[in-house]
Amino acid sequence: MYIILFYDIKEERVGKMLKLCRRYLNWIQNSVFEGELSDVKLKELVNYALEIIDTGYDSIIIFKTRQEKWLDKQVIGRERNDLNNFI
Repeated sequence: MYIILFYDIKEERVGKMLKLCRRYLNWIQNSVFEGELSDVKLKELVNYALEIIDTGYDSIIIFKTRQEKWLDKQVIGRERNDLNNFI
């Protein structure tokens, strides 16, 4: 499935969360990631994230769709991470 993940967490936990998300997804903008993940990998990511965040203060939002083609993505301004340059 195709995932878009956003997080809003306290500054002291940002580094750990950034490293975790980069292991599973592609970074596209500050605290925003996207990519294909299986159900198992998504559950794994969420379980690790729960070890990092404070659920009383922090938040993670995950949008899921079957495939990227079902999304209409529009970037206005500079794209932070161009994913089209893979060989």
